[in-house]
Amino acid sequence: MKAAFAYLVVGFSLLAPVAALAHHSFAAEYDIKKPVTLKGKVTKVEWTNPHARFYVDVKDDSGSVTNWNLELASPNVLIRQGWTRHSLNVGDEVTVVGSQAKDGSNMANARTVTLADGRKVFAFSPTEQPPASSEQPAAK
Repeated sequence: MKAAFAYLVVGFSLLAPVAALAHHSFAAEYDIKKPVTLKGKVTKVEWTNPHARFYVDVKDDSGSVTNWNLELASPNVLIRQGWTRHSLNVGDEVTVVGSQAKDGSNMANARTVTLADGRKVFAFSPTEQPPASSEQPAAK
């Protein structure tokens, strides 16, 4: 019995670093000096920890469509900022301001999301600075 417990403790202690590595800092993945403004249609929403994500089809001037992966704060933080699970829905037209991934991929950390009706919802986490404007998150 003691041996089984010891194996269990060792097993969990080996998994802890993996979980810690799964979460990253903003600076590790995104470049604040690579701002992006994206306009398009939401194609998917993932309301999961540690970060909610949504995907947007963005059409360029030539008509070519690129799907962007946009990271938000955790669902818990978003709820405290006025978001709900239904703040973004597939098919919604949005404008997103954020910072592109350091590797140049079609991935960004969303800072603000402007919904089709003009409401802005903020996506920053508590460890980030809030937007410079005095606007408050939109409640739904």
